[in-house]
Amino acid sequence: MNPLSTHQVDRITRAITPPSEPWRQKARVRLDTLTKPLGSLGRLEDIAAQILAIRQETFAEPIRKGVYVFAADHGITAEGVSAYPREVTSQMVLNFLRKGAAINVLTALHRAELQIVDVGVDADFDTIPGLLHHKVAKGTRNMLHEPAMSDEQLAEAIAVGVEVAEDAVRAGQTMIAIGEMGIGNTTSASAMTCALTGATAAAATGRGTGLNLEAHTRKIDVIEAVGHKHFGRSSRPAPLDILRCVGGLELAAMTGMILAAAEHRLVIVIDGFIATAAAAIAVALAPAVQGYLIAGHQSEEPGHKLLLEHLNLSPVLMLNMRLGEGTGAVLAMPIIESAVALYTQMATFTSAGVSEAS
Repeated sequence: MNPLSTHQVDRITRAITPPSEPWRQKARVRLDTLTKPLGSLGRLEDIAAQILAIRQETFAEPIRKGVYVFAADHGITAEGVSAYPREVTSQMVLNFLRKGAAINVLTALHRAELQIVDVGVDADFDTIPGLLHHKVAKGTRNMLHEPAMSDEQLAEAIAVGVEVAEDAVRAGQTMIAIGEMGIGNTTSASAMTCALTGATAAAATGRGTGLNLEAHTRKIDVIEAVGHKHFGRSSRPAPLDILRCVGGLELAAMTGMILAAAEHRLVIVIDGFIATAAAAIAVALAPAVQGYLIAGHQSEEPGHKLLLEHLNLSPVLMLNMRLGEGTGAVLAMPIIESAVALYTQMATFTSAGVSEAS
């Protein structure tokens, strides 16, 4: 795969326009004619209006759903920032392919098409069927000592996400969920959150997969050192520099997919902390992306709340989850589909012969 050039990234970001406000207002008008008190469906009305603003004349029901889990390893795991060993990333990829993980259960239950994408797992999967083989490298470098990725690796990983998004469009999908798997990636997401929002490492760093107090303190120290090394006193590092220096291959691929999905006017449901960090980079590159995003849930990671506030996104669900894999995004999909069904299928006061409020 040819890496995406800066010119190509610029072309994608320039091509992204905000969701249509006239179509949003058209949705609001129809919602107010349905057989219910004004505004009584609450957030569901906001969701329906957002989807109509995104899809415009291509608004359709039923929604065809795709779920994409990007997997990669992280060099920062050498610093003891995770409760689980690095090889769990590759073991979980195999578990996904055997349909044994939480995301398999939920995508099957909610009839969403699941794809697992290897962007940078430190394992040889050869030609294992059912896996999208897009390996850029066997994990990132240790960002405590050097940038996580080279310019070329960053560009190639972003290109993976763009290609996967274009495949989703060709498959006729209209709503996608973005998830991930990568031991060590909450450390990257925390470092990215600090660089994007100005938050302290202590405020942006949670316990990830279940660190004890001592390991959590060590993780905070590592993230502080990483930020100082790569950004020093810079209050506003460039988004792609943040991604290259402290991100991950899966984070870069998710960023590329989000950008390309917004360009093609797909509804984008983001999962937890890591996926939201990628979305925040995409919005920093192209602010219009924000209008295409629906936050599936708010996870237990403190940095996730900071990022959602930074992006002005309100989560659909609050379930105290911290699993990843896209699970929170998929759980939100039935609620989003319910909003669409209510919009398209409810009778109006006129068609039902029901008197409106005076």
